[in-house]
Amino acid sequence: MRIGRWVFAVVLCIAFCSRIEAFKFHRTQQTERISGSAGDVLEDDPVGRLKVFVYELPSKYNKKILQKDPRCLTHMFAAEIFMHRFLLSSAVRTFNPEEADWFYTPVYTTCDLTANGLPLPFKSPRMMRSAIQLISSNWPYWNRTEGADHFFIAPHDFGACFHYQEEKAIEGGILPLLQRATLVQTFGQRNHVCLNNGSIIIPPYAPPQKMQTHLIPPTTPRSIFVYFRGLFYDVGNDPEGGYYARGARASVWENFKDNPLFDISTEHPTTYYEDMQRAIFCLCPLGWAPWSPRLVEAVVFGCIPVIIADDIVLPFADAIPWEDIGVFVAEKDVPKLDTILTSIPIDEILRKQRLLANPSMKQAMLFPQPAQARDAFHQILNGLARKLPHDKSVYLKPGEKILNWTAGPAGDLKPW
Repeated sequence: MRIGRWVFAVVLCIAFCSRIEAFKFHRTQQTERISGSAGDVLEDDPVGRLKVFVYELPSKYNKKILQKDPRCLTHMFAAEIFMHRFLLSSAVRTFNPEEADWFYTPVYTTCDLTANGLPLPFKSPRMMRSAIQLISSNWPYWNRTEGADHFFIAPHDFGACFHYQEEKAIEGGILPLLQRATLVQTFGQRNHVCLNNGSIIIPPYAPPQKMQTHLIPPTTPRSIFVYFRGLFYDVGNDPEGGYYARGARASVWENFKDNPLFDISTEHPTTYYEDMQRAIFCLCPLGWAPWSPRLVEAVVFGCIPVIIADDIVLPFADAIPWEDIGVFVAEKDVPKLDTILTSIPIDEILRKQRLLANPSMKQAMLFPQPAQARDAFHQILNGLARKLPHDKSVYLKPGEKILNWTAGPAGDLKPW
């Protein structure tokens, strides 16, 4: 059976060889603007369309946590830190809360890392509750809407469910005190308890300066058909297999580890970024959560993202035409991945490449320092501006209460 699969792979490789050569020959630096309303939305300028009041919290909620562990600045959850820094000097910031459209609470809930750099979400609910208790006690603005005109950055694996294992995240649900707030989060999956209606889905943090130093000449041929580096199994947390990535990554490995069209491995070479720039397709499968920094890296490096994560909600989906720049493969169809990708016409591949070459597309996925026009910071503000004006129904009547302050697991109710 393995011999038959190998022979089939070789035949596919030979059949597609001429197409890869044609793709190399036709590769240019032409770009294509996104047509229609999506492109207009991507290039919106949020300044003048909203005003944000930033609560000044005690440093134990943010700066002191970061001082304790500077690794949080380079972690894929770092958007919560950089968004805070951006807003402090942003033109949309107002120091008069009476004129604010939105209120922002700077809490670094993901900056609690193990020795190996993995985030520990167990203190996050108590920390967030503590911050909300503080702002509701010291300012009147939370209480008049119970958070409906407040937004929070929640870049955990499963957003404000605050857990890295999906079963536990679903069991705990979104922190009850955040049910009326707008959540700005990396996690997005349709019909999931960890995604509120009205949430703004953002890209994970990927270090822009680091990626910039690994750029190669844009005329370099894309000689790799399919590229992926990462885990296929997580033996430590999923010893029996099948649960991690819902089996999709294992299926990639079992079906294509010997296929010459697929450059896939668990090794993470020093040329990782350069290799992505030499690839036509970059696999972006789900892991424990449906999202990962690979999506950002693929877009920035012009590698067509192959998104394998059923029901995923992608970053800034109202501005970025994911269907036009990426390829979506259902998890059940992973065994047919080679056939799906080799069947895509070259003209379609080239158009996706032209769209990916659009600087606005890349900029929207990044949190650069300092901020730049049309970057991820500004896309978040655009998303908030599009939710204005607030409906009158969000303002509570005197004495009216909706949220239950004692709801949630007993452990989350303990003082922080």
